[in-house]
Amino acid sequence: MSTTIDWSDRQIWKTSAKNTFWCLLGCAIGDLGTILFFQLTLIPFPLIAIMILAIINGLITSIILETVILIRQNFPIKEALKTALGMSLISMISMEIMMNLTDYLLTGGAILTWWVVPIMLIVGFLTPWPYNYWRLKKFGLNCH
Repeated sequence: MSTTIDWSDRQIWKTSAKNTFWCLLGCAIGDLGTILFFQLTLIPFPLIAIMILAIINGLITSIILETVILIRQNFPIKEALKTALGMSLISMISMEIMMNLTDYLLTGGAILTWWVVPIMLIVGFLTPWPYNYWRLKKFGLNCH
């Protein structure tokens, strides 16, 4: 039994990119929405608390989006939620941490500008993509 992974499978890269994109979309809705809320309302809240709340909200919205996608693919509601919750939290958490770290390093944290959001999204996508490829290639785990 081989323990090496073939990293040249274009179809797996394509499928894992699709999965990573949906995860990114779900995470970005909650994450960027939270940062934008605090940026617009000027509610005094500690920077680290905003960033943690953004990560938590990103995880929640990603799980909700994945659940809705699965329901639309005729999964029963309970199975859809179970599958969404069983997706790789490693992937989602790494995505969230890197998006927020990018924001922090480029703007000082919890500040959305026209130029930082695309960078955050690119970093957020690229961080878990190889892991998602590996997981799909090794275990055949695909949530779509």
